[in-house]
This record gives sequence, structure tokens and C-alpha cells, in this order.
Amino acid sequence: MTPEQRARQVGETMFANDVASRDTMGMELLACEPGRAVMRMVVTPRHLNGHRICHGGFVFTLADSTFAFACNSHNRNAVAAGCSIEFLRPSHEGDVLTCEGLEQTLSGRHGIYDMKVTNQRGEAVALFRGKSAQIAGTVFPEDQP
Repeated sequence: MTPEQRARQVGETMFANDVASRDTMGMELLACEPGRAVMRMVVTPRHLNGHRICHGGFVFTLADSTFAFACNSHNRNAVAAGCSIEFLRPSHEGDVLTCEGLEQTLSGRHGIYDMKVTNQRGEAVALFRGKSAQIAGTVFPEDQP
């Protein structure tokens, strides 16, 4: 199995089980590649806060979900060990938010990943950095040589 095939299988397996991202949030997984993931979410009325802009927690969740797919793309179970986000501009109902996550480094059990959330105009909405920690297990079983 190539790294690309492995990452694609990770994405399919995780997304099938990810009720929070898929059903609750309405996210789509657009790509899961080695060390990289892309997700998208349309801002709907359920995502709006009291100011009628997308609640920051939903933007955070889009970035966090993208982080999860990127850091698990090697088929070694990984969880968040820490993260931070910078909100750069508001999003409104109807905006299409896309998050691309990229692995910056993977050393031993720990990785650093950067997420960039943009709107349909290509404007940066938020920047998120996550630190992953690998734990026991794999997302799907692989035959070992």
C-alpha cells in the first residue's frame, strides 16, 4: 500500500465514523493525503452566534477536524496534545469555509500541523496550529510484511 492509498483509506475510515464533523457540523472531507487534509463547511444558520456571525467554536472545530485527518494520515492513531487558533475575520451565513492542514514536522510520536481556514474569496479566516501525540493502534488494520 502506498502512502497515498494509506492516507485515503484513513480518511474514508475516519470520516465514516465522524458523526460530529459530518452530521452535526455538516463538513465534507475533500482530501486526506500523507501529512495533509482538506475539509469544507458551509456556514448555515445553526453556526451563527448572537452577532449573526459564525461562532468561533465552529471555525475551531473545522480546523480541529482537519488537524485530526492530517495527523492520522499515516495510519498511526494520533490525538491532539495542544493547539491554538487566531481568528482573523468573521464569517457569515452562506460563506464556504475551507481548511487545509499541513504537517510541518513529525518526529517520534509528536507532530506539528498548521491549518489555514479560508472563505470562498480566498481570504484567511483563521490560522490554527496543533501538536499531535501518537497513541497505540491504527485507524484501520494493515497486514504487516
